[in-house]
Amino acid sequence: MKREKFIIGKTDKADFPDFNLSGVKVKIDTGAYTSTIHCNEIWEEENELKVVLLSPQHLQYTGEIITFKDYSLKKVRSSSGQSQIRYKVKGTITLFGKTFNTEFTLSHRDKMKYPVLLGRKLLNNNFLVDTSKKNLSHSQTH
Repeated sequence: MKREKFIIGKTDKADFPDFNLSGVKVKIDTGAYTSTIHCNEIWEEENELKVVLLSPQHLQYTGEIITFKDYSLKKVRSSSGQSQIRYKVKGTITLFGKTFNTEFTLSHRDKMKYPVLLGRKLLNNNFLVDTSKKNLSHSQTH
């Protein structure tokens, strides 16, 4: 039985229950495979990855240190063709009132308007993208 897909616009706002974040601006990026979230600080300590998500100028910034025991490294190619190694973690995202498990690479996106990009790994099987729309999930749930 096929699952109904949600129609998502080019941008939205999402909640990240595992990261204690809500109403964070996200941009849909069908060119990216994995989703990416902005990290202000990131370090390894005693076989754990510690991160502070977003930056102080983001309204949703908490300054909270989030610890991951399960993480890995992933080679990512940017839209400009450059490769970089990023940390990859698992987490949840809530859109349209439904929570999805997915993976995020951690990147410094301080200069970007959207601190989160949602890639195909999350979008496939769950969403259809209508680039003429925006904030479809957020307007339905808030």
